[in-house]
Amino acid sequence: MFLTVDTELMWRHHAARLPTEALFARSIEPAGVGISYKLAVLKRFGLKACFFVDPMPALVFGLGHIRRIVETILAAGQEVQLHLHPNWSGAAADDGGARYSRFQMVEYSLADQSDLIAGAIDLLMAAGAPRPVAFRAGSYAANDDTLRALVQHGIAYDSSHNGSEHPWPSQIYLPIRQISPVARLGLVEVPVTLIEERPGHLRNFQICALSLGEMRAALDHAHDRDHAAVTIVTHGFELANRSGVAPNAVHVRRFDGLCAELAERAGTMPTQHFANMPVLRTGHSDTPLSPDPLRTRWRQAEQLWSNLVAERVG
Repeated sequence: MFLTVDTELMWRHHAARLPTEALFARSIEPAGVGISYKLAVLKRFGLKACFFVDPMPALVFGLGHIRRIVETILAAGQEVQLHLHPNWSGAAADDGGARYSRFQMVEYSLADQSDLIAGAIDLLMAAGAPRPVAFRAGSYAANDDTLRALVQHGIAYDSSHNGSEHPWPSQIYLPIRQISPVARLGLVEVPVTLIEERPGHLRNFQICALSLGEMRAALDHAHDRDHAAVTIVTHGFELANRSGVAPNAVHVRRFDGLCAELAERAGTMPTQHFANMPVLRTGHSDTPLSPDPLRTRWRQAEQLWSNLVAERVG
């Protein structure tokens, strides 16, 4: 089990010209349900999580904010691995997002991707993180050149393949239904887990994307069929509403409920850190959970309520 938290500065808050402290607060610790909340819940249930931290905003705002994020995560006994949104490499403070570099890693050459990754590793380590061994591209925007570049820098695991985001921007040359770990180009690809919400339509295992019922069903499916791994995604900001000023009660309940589920299953489906260099079973043909119209309709109704209530604030 890999419970992963993409931890990043939100471009839309930068574009809205929020002051720097508010920009980081609403991205990392919004409404009291950001990474500190997640770390407390993880501790309560005895779970391990991987925080994929994007250090690139340090190029614009300095290392201090990134250092605080890294220190908070490490002090809680969780791991920091590398996340990367390349648009920050061309950004500037206080210009409302007028300047930026290309947003997706797949828009860069192999050489440019290698340079971006090298720079991001240096920034992350300068902020106090151990040298990363795992990576996820921002927006899942990786291709085979990304994997080649990661290998050049000693990264052992990538977790960017997301079939629900194929063909743009997730472009690793693997089947869109690939959810089991696979050895590729010198590293191990650990895809994001998917379910099939309706025939031919995939949805990734993410807190804001699935109901708690769908999550339970996906975990049961993986357990009963002895899947090699399950990879879950959340973000540092996604338990709050879009403006980052109020909790999203539906998402908070999902996260808390998921952590309780994972704690109950710890004996058979333990959460892992990439830093422990787990030996993953490759070559499996794991398949996404099949559709269930009742589960899908319940989530749609729940999400509609969430949007009507949580997004009215702020």
